[in-house]
Amino acid sequence: MPGYKHPCRYCGQLIPSDSNTCPYCSRVNPVGDLRCPRCRHPIQRDWQKCSSCGLKLGVYCPSCGKAAFFADYCESCGARLRITCPNCHTEQLPIYERCPKCGNELALKRG
Repeated sequence: MPGYKHPCRYCGQLIPSDSNTCPYCSRVNPVGDLRCPRCRHPIQRDWQKCSSCGLKLGVYCPSCGKAAFFADYCESCGARLRITCPNCHTEQLPIYERCPKCGNELALKRG
């Protein structure tokens, strides 16, 4: 609802409901449903695959290497679940075998 504030899913501070980034903890997607990184369909933490596009929702964190649910951040170390292409240095979601920008093969581990 416009005008009402909602708690950030990461730090709990009350923020505007249309926030893309929390002004307190600086994390992205602080309110609303979790969304599939490929098709943006709502997902839930206990799902194995996206019900819309079938993307496997388990991933290994590029920072700590532990298995994680494919949300925005790793549940173990708190790092953002993004990889950087070693060729063109583009930061991206770890959902493709090759970099969409330069075509370089990416070393991915799926959970």
